[in-house]
Amino acid sequence: MQELNYTFVAEPGQGKRQRAHVGVVGSGDLEVLYRPADSDQTKVRVRTSVDGFDTVWTWVLQRFFARHPLPGEFELNDFGATPGVVNLRLRQVAEASRS
Repeated sequence: MQELNYTFVAEPGQGKRQRAHVGVVGSGDLEVLYRPADSDQTKVRVRTSVDGFDTVWTWVLQRFFARHPLPGEFELNDFGATPGVVNLRLRQVAEASRS
């Protein structure tokens, strides 16, 4: 089990957001929990069962948060999700968090 932590620049004032939870921790899937905050930072904690993909995680998360600078805390619990599934779950939680 590997834990990765990231911090990205966020843009406060993205509209009112609420907590959101999408996905499940299951084979090839990913669970994402989001807690909004009135901040200029996005904190992301990734817990993954697959070691050695730090570069891929960094690239996928940088790309997503460059397009969606949501302030708050994200917790990602991974069980072998592909980059496409990671992007999908992040987009789903961004949509589900809108009030």
